[in-house]
This record gives sequence, structure tokens and C-alpha cells, in this order.
Amino acid sequence: MSQIHKLTMPKWGLSMTEGKVEAWLVEEGGEIEPGMEVADVDTDKISGSVEVPPGVTGVLRRQVGRTGDVLPVGALLGVVADAGVPEEEIEALIAEFQSTFVPEAAAEEGPVGQDVEVGGVRLRYVQVGEGDRRVVLLHGFGGNKDNWLFNLEALAEGRTVYALDFPGHGESDKRVGDGSVAGLGTTVAGFLDALGIDKVDLVGHSMGAAVAMAVAVAAPGRVRSLALLAPAGLGQEINTGYLRGFVGAQSRRELKPHVEKLFADPALVTREMLENLLKFKRLDGAQAALTTVLEGFVSGDVQAAVLVEPVAALGIPILVVAGAEDQVIPAGHGAALGGKAEVQVLEGKGHMVHLEAAGDVNRLLAGHLERA
Repeated sequence: MSQIHKLTMPKWGLSMTEGKVEAWLVEEGGEIEPGMEVADVDTDKISGSVEVPPGVTGVLRRQVGRTGDVLPVGALLGVVADAGVPEEEIEALIAEFQSTFVPEAAAEEGPVGQDVEVGGVRLRYVQVGEGDRRVVLLHGFGGNKDNWLFNLEALAEGRTVYALDFPGHGESDKRVGDGSVAGLGTTVAGFLDALGIDKVDLVGHSMGAAVAMAVAVAAPGRVRSLALLAPAGLGQEINTGYLRGFVGAQSRRELKPHVEKLFADPALVTREMLENLLKFKRLDGAQAALTTVLEGFVSGDVQAAVLVEPVAALGIPILVVAGAEDQVIPAGHGAALGGKAEVQVLEGKGHMVHLEAAGDVNRLLAGHLERA
């Protein structure tokens, strides 16, 4: 029997219900291989690329979703089959799918935010999945728990995964203490205490990676493994022009060129992304909090906390993933750990590597957690 494969609108994050087809990257008749990016899709959070699932090979016989179409999650995007499959079989599959497809309920929402008090400071977090293995995700400077939109579900298979907003960020209190990496690390340790998490796998992005390392160094028996994405904390170099520009920007026009430095492809920066960042920056206390954290994070024009030696001495599994085109922190910093870490540098990706290459990063993280 002929093998025909369906490509459907993916679900990136629990709150995604639809996506807009921005562009096809493969023409009808083009060869298809597993892992290939075939179409760019825009959501209300960020743009992303649809990847061919494992085991799917053949020819792209139909682009069912056309450029500009807004389709619900699960809708038919395209059809892949061998060149010898008759056109009648392709048309029959499309007709059957379209006649029976029912979009998921639009009312479905993402995980509900929860609050926990740590040292008198209220932290907002989300929890996804079930399992004895506990994984905590730590975002970067100026970010929030929503930065893990494309990663939460993938990592929550058989695990309990938490993503929290640092003090001064997202929906957490705007009191940040001294704003240092060590201070934020103490807050994360308090978060683990409050939730009764004795052993944890930490996944950190940028400044969050430095905080993850600080937690592991302060309590080495408590951290099972570290996954460091575009990590701070492994070298002094950092683009302080970006950091200060991000903090100082007061309009979408001022903010856009700085946020574009986070991505290899600046087209991934959407109007809604900029509006959401500005909305956060205008909250009471947010600007002062960001300024304090920035002052604790950098000293002059270099990183204030470089943790290579104590981290290399931990003896735990460490994964470093960086984008080769990172404009904020040099991709080569992971090499400072020598043979103490698995280091992966993804070509054509930037600082937000876990958003730009979510599929690759999720596979690397899953493998790392399974081995740890």
C-alpha cells in the first residue's frame, strides 16, 4: 500500500490554537527528509518553522495550506508521498481529512500561573507534566516564563517541568534585592525549598544559565544536571550595548533594533512581541528592577559572574547549546568548560536558540535529561 504522510499545523505551547502560513520553504515536487524545515508559521507569540517529523520521506505533493492562510492547530498543511503515488490517492486523502477534521476547542488555555512566596517575594510560575523527575526552566535577562513556549510540552513528557519568572520579571514581584546572579540563585534555591524539590535538573537561558550554575555551585548535591542555552557565566564578553539599549528603550521604534539582536533572523521579531515587552517595561517598578538586575549582572562592560572553574569541578552532566550567530554572548564561550560539557553550536541561529531551533534544542535537551 502506498505510504502517504500528512503535515499538519503544529502546536507550540499549550495556549496556541492557530497559526498563519507565512511562507513555504519547499516547493511542490521538492524532496522531503526528516527534520527539514518546510514552512514558516506565525503565531501570536513568535514565528517558527514547521519541521518534517521523524520517518517522513518522499516528495511534497501538495501545499494544502496556502501562504497567508490562518489555520487551526492540527489542520492539514501539506501532503508528502512517493512520486509514484497516483494523484487520485492524494486528492482522496485531502478530501477525507478536510471532511472529518474538527479543530480543538478554542477555549483551551495554557497552564495556569501559580504563586509562591520566597523570602517575602512573590514569584509566579507554571507547572506542566507529571513525573518524579523535576526540571526547572530559568529565562534570561528581560525575559519571562513564556520564553519557554516551544519547549515546555516537549520536556514535560514523563517529567514535571516548572518555568518561573525571576524577581523583577514577568508577573513576579518587582523587588529584586541586589540583582546579582548569586542573589537570583538564592531565590531559585528558595523556590525549590518552597515546592519541596530535593533534586532538580536545571535548564537556563542566557542570564538564567548563569543563575543555574550559581545554584549548582552553592548546592552541588541538589542539582542532577545543567543544560545551558546561550549561556552567560562562562566568559566575560557580553553585548552590554544590547542590554542597556533594551532597558532604556521606551517605544517600539527604540526597542525593535535591540530585540532584533536576539535572533539570527530579525523577521522573527513580531509587533506583538514588542508590544508585550513594552507593556511589561511600563509596569510599576519594572524599569527600576531591570536596572538593578543589569547592575548586578554586569560590571562595566563585562559579565560580573564567571563560573567556569567551579562548574567544571561539579562532575555532573552539562549540556551547552549556542547559536553560531549569537550577537549577545559569543557562541564559543561553551568551550571554556573543556571536556566537562557536551557543547553544541547550531549554525544559522542566534541568542534565542531555544525559540529559533526549538525542535533541535528539544531533542538535545531530551537526550541530555535521559542520560543524566
